[in-house]
Amino acid sequence: MFLPMRLISVMTPCFNEEGNVREMYEAVKAVFAGLPQYRYEHIFIDNGSKDRTAIILRELAAQDKNVKVILNTRNFGHVRSGYYALLQSHGDAVIALACDFQDPPELIPEFLKRWEAGSKVVLGVKESADENGLFYAMRDRYYRMLARIADIELVRQSTGFGCYDQSVIEALRKIDDPYPYFRGLIAEIGHEPSLVPFRQPARKRGISSQNFYTLYDLAFLGIVNHSKVPLRMATMTGFALAILSLLTAFGYLAAKLLFWNQFSLGIAPILIGFFFLTSVQLFFIGIVGEYIGSIYTQVRHHPHVFEKDRINF
Repeated sequence: MFLPMRLISVMTPCFNEEGNVREMYEAVKAVFAGLPQYRYEHIFIDNGSKDRTAIILRELAAQDKNVKVILNTRNFGHVRSGYYALLQSHGDAVIALACDFQDPPELIPEFLKRWEAGSKVVLGVKESADENGLFYAMRDRYYRMLARIADIELVRQSTGFGCYDQSVIEALRKIDDPYPYFRGLIAEIGHEPSLVPFRQPARKRGISSQNFYTLYDLAFLGIVNHSKVPLRMATMTGFALAILSLLTAFGYLAAKLLFWNQFSLGIAPILIGFFFLTSVQLFFIGIVGEYIGSIYTQVRHHPHVFEKDRINF
C-alpha cells in the first residue's frame, strides 16, 4: 500500500534578520535535500522587522512554494510571535529553529531520527556556548534555580530548539495560553524528552534583539507560570520577621526594665529596622505584582499576534 511522504514543518521566527534569513532558508533546504523521504515546509514569521527581512521573505516565498510566510502588523514580542507560528504548523513533526544560526540546522537529521524512533519531544540542550562566560553562568544558575522551585520538571539549558510531534502541538492548541513560557508548557504536557547536546555557536550576523528587559521578562515568566514558591516565601518571611520583631521588642523591654537609667533605645536601630522591613515589603509586593500581572494577561486573553499578510498557506 502506498503511504504518503510525511510532512515536516520548520518554524523560524524573525526580527531584523536581513543578514541571516536567506542563508537560513538555503541551509534548511540543503538539509532536506539529503532527506528525500520527507516533504517539508519552512514557515517564517516576521515580527514587524524594520529592515529588509519582510521583503526578502516575500522574494523567497515567490520562488519556492515550500516557504510559507506570516507577516505581523507590529512587534508582538518574542514570546508570542514564535509560539503563534508553531500553532500554525501542521506537519507530522514541527522543528523550532532560530534565524540567527545559534540553533544549528545540521541537527535536524538527528532530531528526525529520534522522532522516528518514537520520541514525541526532542530537545537541543546547550552543553556550552560561544558567549560571555558570565552570561552563560548566570543563565545556568537561573535554570538550576527554576528547576528546583518549579512545580514541573524542566530541562536545563533548553532554549526551545527541537522537534515536536504534531500531537504535542495539538496539546499546546488546547492549552491556549495567551502569554506562554514555552519550555514550561512542553514540560507540563509530560512527554519524556530525548536530549541532543550541542555547543551553541555565536550569532552569525546582526545584533540580537534580546536586552535586559526581555531576558528579565522571560525569567519571571518562567517563575510566575510554573512556581508558587515566591508567594510562599513572602508568607514565611513575613511570619519569621514578625517573630523576630516580637522577640526584639521583648529584648528591648527587658533591657530597659533591668537597666532603666543606663539603657537608651536610640534612633539608629529604629531607622535600620524601618528601612529593612520596608525594603522586604516592597520586594514581595513586586513579586505579588508579577503574579497579578500574569493573571491580568490571562484574563484579557488577547490573540498572540495580528497578521498583516500570510503567503503560501
